[in-house]
Amino acid sequence: MSFFKRIFSSEKKETLDKGLEKSKSTFFSKLSKAVAGKSKVDDAVLDNLEEILVSSDVGVDTTLKIITRIENRVASDKYLGIEELNQILQEEIAALLSETNTGEATEFVIPKDKKPYVLMVVGVNGVGKTTTIGKLAYQFKKQGYKVVLGAGDTFRAAAIDQLQIWADRVGVPIVKQNMGSDPASVAFDTLQSAVAQDADIVIIDTAGRLHNKVNLMNELTKVKRVMQKVVADAPHDVLLVLDGSTGQNAFEQAKQFTAATEVTSLAVTKLDGTAKGGVVIGISDQFKIPVKYIGVGEGIEDLQVFNKYEFVDSFFK
Repeated sequence: MSFFKRIFSSEKKETLDKGLEKSKSTFFSKLSKAVAGKSKVDDAVLDNLEEILVSSDVGVDTTLKIITRIENRVASDKYLGIEELNQILQEEIAALLSETNTGEATEFVIPKDKKPYVLMVVGVNGVGKTTTIGKLAYQFKKQGYKVVLGAGDTFRAAAIDQLQIWADRVGVPIVKQNMGSDPASVAFDTLQSAVAQDADIVIIDTAGRLHNKVNLMNELTKVKRVMQKVVADAPHDVLLVLDGSTGQNAFEQAKQFTAATEVTSLAVTKLDGTAKGGVVIGISDQFKIPVKYIGVGEGIEDLQVFNKYEFVDSFFK
């Protein structure tokens, strides 16, 4: 029985449970070995738990915070049985996520006072950036928003083609230019088009190259500056897409992108194909950036808003 209140519909919850199955089963098989034959939480159990969390890609710093929180609980409750460890882990991880305002949402919504709401999407090639944009467009359109896409990754013809396929599939307009065009020019045209169409939300793709941080920084700064000629406070959100299945590599990408530009939210994809689901907890905590969306499958409905209660509940079910 979960101590969290049910928030998601049973269908959405089922998708989340299934998407986190690998992470959960790996975590729990390790945890059950760690507590085998034990009746209470002692130093040996905590040492084993620390090892399990680190190997689940929660990250060292975040793991130490979780362990400290549990040690404090053990100290205040005097005696802590193994059967209570699960619940305490859930409570402490949810509390940790609260510190970055992560996982409060339940639906795909945007602020009412920003129109058009401009979402700039960044991330290296291969993390599922274009797919995430397509699925976001689908979800926002489903909520009744008018969506416009901008194909700002002009360095790869495939990126423009892929986004066009998603735009056709979802049934939303796309603004694009030829490969090799200036990304800032695409962003400018996209925003002008969105304003003319009275669109609610604009989602702009950007080039996924990290080989030179200075180039990336200059390019994204220019795109932002040009967008602000049309919408003064754009972009309203800079969403970094990370591939959850890469574990610690996702931490490295987050480090490089946050150094190059201001990132205001995260999407962690491909969690269904990995046992590294703990990366969601660690990245959010370490970078103090809220995780907004998670990818838990290949279907168009399998991008979900990240809700910490449902995530933690599915992880520990």
